[in-house]
This record gives sequence, C-alpha cells and structure tokens, in this order.
Amino acid sequence: MDERTISDDQRARRTSAAVDELRHCLAAGADDGADERDELTEREQAAREELVLANSGVATAIARRYRNRGEAMDELVQTAYVGLVKAANGFVPDRAPDFLAYAVPTISGEVKRYFRDQGWAVRPPRRVQELRMSTTRVRGEIENRLGRSPTVAELAAELGVDEDDVIEALASDQGYRTLSLDAPAGPDGEVAGPTLADGLSVVDHGFEAVEDVMSLKPLLDRLPPRERRILALRFFEELTQQQIGEQVGVTQMQVSRLITRTLNRLREDLAAAS
Repeated sequence: MDERTISDDQRARRTSAAVDELRHCLAAGADDGADERDELTEREQAAREELVLANSGVATAIARRYRNRGEAMDELVQTAYVGLVKAANGFVPDRAPDFLAYAVPTISGEVKRYFRDQGWAVRPPRRVQELRMSTTRVRGEIENRLGRSPTVAELAAELGVDEDDVIEALASDQGYRTLSLDAPAGPDGEVAGPTLADGLSVVDHGFEAVEDVMSLKPLLDRLPPRERRILALRFFEELTQQQIGEQVGVTQMQVSRLITRTLNRLREDLAAAS
C-alpha cells in the first residue's frame, strides 16, 4: 500500500481523474471485440487502484480516530485499508458521484466491524458494544465541555438511555481484554512471584472434616447420653473440664477420664469400621 503524503488538492485531482476514467470504462459499449474489452477491464482495474492509492491517507486518518482503544494501530490501519479497497471495488460513479461520500462510511464500518468481531476476549451483545463506543465518544465530549469526568447520569442523559444501560456498557470494558491465570500477580509483574491463579484457589480442609463427621456420627449415636454430652460440651462449646464437671455433676478428674476413655473407644471403633 502506497502511503505517500499528498495534499488535499492532489488527492482530489487524482480521485476525480480516476472517477472519470472509471465512468468511461463502465460506460463503454459491450459490443467491442475481445481485445478492446480486455483493455477496458485493465483500465478499469487501474482506475480502482488509483482510487485506493490516492485516498490511502483518508483510510489512515479514519483508523487514527480509533486509537488508544486497546488495539494495535497497525491492525487498525490495515483494517481501514481493507475497507478502502472494498469501497474502490464497489464504487459505481453513476450511483454515487462523490467517491469519498461512499468510501468513508465503508471504511468506518470495516473498522467498527473489526472491533465488534475481533477486539473482544469475552464478546458482549452487539447493542452493548455499540453503546460502549457511543459512551466513549460522548464521555470525551462532556469532559472537554465540563473539564471533568461525567457522571453516569450525565452520560445517560446525553445518550438518551437508562443509567443501567450505561453501567452495563462501562462494565463491558472488562471483557475487552483478559489476563491469563498464569500472569504474575506480584508488584511490577514479578515473574517469580505468585500468579493470579494462586489467589483464586485454596485448599479447603472442611471437606475432610465433613468426611470425618459422617464417619463418626453412627459411632457417636451409640455412646451413652452422658458421654455424648461431655464430648459436645468439650469440642463444640469448648468448655473447660472444670465447667463441664459443674454442668454434669462430676469432678474435673472424672471428666478427664471420661473424655480419654470415650475418645479411645471411638478410635477403636473407627479403625474397626475402616
């Protein structure tokens, strides 16, 4: 792609000449011989190529409107050129005499389509994507006008939508770029530090406790009521042996012996059951 910098006057003259040549080629009679038709086809193709070369700067300018939105500038420029080529190939002078009036929407549409189809890691609905782009544009306009960041209510009023829709559009930015769970989570992206996944996964020892309780339940049910109560007071209510003795009506020494004897019995029964 030729990206030579040309003035607006040069671009206009080259575009006008290419449009005239294209109009002549398309209007030429179909009754010409094969050689004449081949020559017209080559001239038509050359005219369309000239439209692309003369207006490459326009495509680049359109691509620059979408910079700083998370996509590489080179990708945006190449996408804009694709739109320019489509516009040049589909242009018919008799239907739209002004090439730029036809090309600019085509180029802009191609870039917007790129953002919609390729720019999302987690793609939201199309209405949210379009509202996000409108929100970004309006936010810049309001910031320039007020000298501060607009509120959600101000954005909603400017766009003529509900505040919830604006919040959804703003939140969709989080789906535009994602991070790998293997990405460093430490300061300054320390490679040897913890990863994002380290902060998401933990070992839950509660599962082992559930299994132990389920195994012990039938054994506990077979204990005499006094022993069950003593174990409950000690291990669930966390009372001291002295406090347990006062509630049960025995001495602290008896409580200690009952707990030791009951636990030994439970261990033996559990070992036999397994």
